[in-house]
Amino acid sequence: MMFFNNIFAWLIKKRLQQIEFFKNNPSVVQQKLLKDMILKCSSTKFGELFSFKEIKNYIDFTQKVPIQDYTSIYTFIEETLTGKKNILWKGSTHWFSKSSGTTSHRSKILPVTKEHLYDCHYKGGKDLLSLYYHNYPNRKLYNGKHLIIGGSSEINILDKKSYIGDLSAIIIKNLPFWAEIRRTPSRETSLLSNWEEKLDKLVRETIEEDVYILAGVPSWTLVLLKRILEFTGKKSIKEVWPNLELYMHGGVNFSPYKAEFESIIGEKINYVETYNSSEGFYGIQDQPETNELLLMLDYGIFYEFIPVEEFNGLNSKKVIPIEDVEINKNYALVISTNAGLWRYIIGDTILFTCTSPYRFKITGRTTQCLNVFGEEVIVENADRAIAETCKETNAFIKDYAVFPIFPKNNQKGGHEWFIEFSKQPNNLNEFTVILDNKLQSINSDYAAKRQGDFVLTFPKIHILIENTFELWLKKQNKLGGQHKIPRLNSTREIADQLINYIN
Repeated sequence: MMFFNNIFAWLIKKRLQQIEFFKNNPSVVQQKLLKDMILKCSSTKFGELFSFKEIKNYIDFTQKVPIQDYTSIYTFIEETLTGKKNILWKGSTHWFSKSSGTTSHRSKILPVTKEHLYDCHYKGGKDLLSLYYHNYPNRKLYNGKHLIIGGSSEINILDKKSYIGDLSAIIIKNLPFWAEIRRTPSRETSLLSNWEEKLDKLVRETIEEDVYILAGVPSWTLVLLKRILEFTGKKSIKEVWPNLELYMHGGVNFSPYKAEFESIIGEKINYVETYNSSEGFYGIQDQPETNELLLMLDYGIFYEFIPVEEFNGLNSKKVIPIEDVEINKNYALVISTNAGLWRYIIGDTILFTCTSPYRFKITGRTTQCLNVFGEEVIVENADRAIAETCKETNAFIKDYAVFPIFPKNNQKGGHEWFIEFSKQPNNLNEFTVILDNKLQSINSDYAAKRQGDFVLTFPKIHILIENTFELWLKKQNKLGGQHKIPRLNSTREIADQLINYIN
């Protein structure tokens, strides 16, 4: 494998120069990208409807093309699904990723063009390794196997050329040879839709491999690692895979999970975070000493941003390009992509920590914000509070969800936490007090509502027995892969279901 390591090292140097260029010229790169995308798609159905041929600059773009969400753009996606060409993107689209649903659609079906797969998602994977090799010289990752814990949906054939599946399944099915030859488990196992069957095969197929890289959503990766220790009788993952050196993760905040990963793995390894979704690949942790992500500006994605305090869905008035963002301010992300999504609200919120270059943190979802009582708690607040509380109480968390307690019978409102621990705290009341204090120190609005129990009373915590969330996901037909628990909830629908499990 020395040949591949040497070739990859050569390619890295070339790519690092391109990354430096967009870091130094962000607006130039983004504006050229937008111009090229509009020119390419001016004769598509979407382009003709919104007069792409008349668009000369960004101002024209904002005036001609309205903000979109999944519901508003779905009719175009539906036409693309039937095999029609030149609808959202020039030419035919043969791949579609299946993602979590919306209030009006059980699942989102999103187009994945060839340009989007290769110039965005695969490019992101290569860049992650490029930046890793840059930060940790003389690595030999190609000497070992790369274990990728993919999604749980098998490919569904639409016709001879087209199919639908989890994005991870589409990626695995089309991997270039240089990535496929080092990947484990087998493609057949990776594409299994039954998570329980898949988990068993993952263990059996990988325990004898020489794994150097591990990749997957933290919660499901922990399930696999624990099953491997149970199956092998080993005390740590490093006893199973002594050359494991890198865990690539994304999808959720890693902070609540890191302590348990370190405990299970047994020795120090490197951790690198990415930010990607079915709609695109957006950011990579390019500096080992911080958990900030570098916004990748040349992946065929044009970025716009809506200040969270002014976010009003499709009726949002203030939408700004990248050069107008400010640090330490929350923004809802709007993207136009080489998959044919135009001015599309993806539902995520981010906060920029730096603008030279553009680095950011993921702060939550536009639809996952606990603000029933004006407390304005976002996912980042809750993740940080529970991670710090676990550290102080020597507890390990597997997953959690928070719900409002609505006032009734002269009782005040509050927050109700459902937590599944891998290692429970010795004293739940002490844990709750620390968690409440941490959240107050992180979020001043929450602190104000908690003052004197005036609006919010002391939080209530339920400890769930092992695998409760897994059981809930299974009931929703969302077990395994990329599916995640909704952490912050403004209604009690899921809470009432969880209480039934407890009872």
